[in-house]
Amino acid sequence: MEGKALINRADAYRLLTEYNTQDSLIKHGLAVEAAMRAYARKFGEDEEKWGITGMLHDIDYERHPDIEEHGKVGAAILRAHGYPEDIVYAVEAHNDYHGLPRTDLLSKTLFACDEITGLITATALVRPNKSIIGLEASSVRKKMKDKAFARGVNREDIIKGAAELGVDLTEHIAFVIAAMASIATELGLGT
Repeated sequence: MEGKALINRADAYRLLTEYNTQDSLIKHGLAVEAAMRAYARKFGEDEEKWGITGMLHDIDYERHPDIEEHGKVGAAILRAHGYPEDIVYAVEAHNDYHGLPRTDLLSKTLFACDEITGLITATALVRPNKSIIGLEASSVRKKMKDKAFARGVNREDIIKGAAELGVDLTEHIAFVIAAMASIATELGLGT
């Protein structure tokens, strides 16, 4: 079965929720999907493919959170379901532990969007209104400096991701905030 036939959001969402029951992981997938779709539009790439890559990048995380397995198991799941090899590769390459170079734009963008969505979500949730609407990149940058805040978010990966993608970090944060704000209600970050 050729993966191209399987590239549709409804099937991808069913797969995401089959492997993930935690609301936070599902929302993280949706946040990365929104960022990837926005970058696909910016770069003139396949928005559906890029969005699905973002949605499914952590498909294995709930069951396989160990750094040695995460990404590798997810890639195997997607391969078994007939997803195209570039999506499979991007999912595996988003975990640096596996040592796969991110040489294509899809892999670079996925890596750049992953950790920053977590930091943006955490920053929005500590605001009085718990909303992403009106959140400024400068607020996220300030929280990024506080090592005790959102400890699970890898700041080095955020910096490295923007650099690999060749974008200014503050502009990248603002871009991802805008993408996530477009689905704020779905992420539980609306007003």
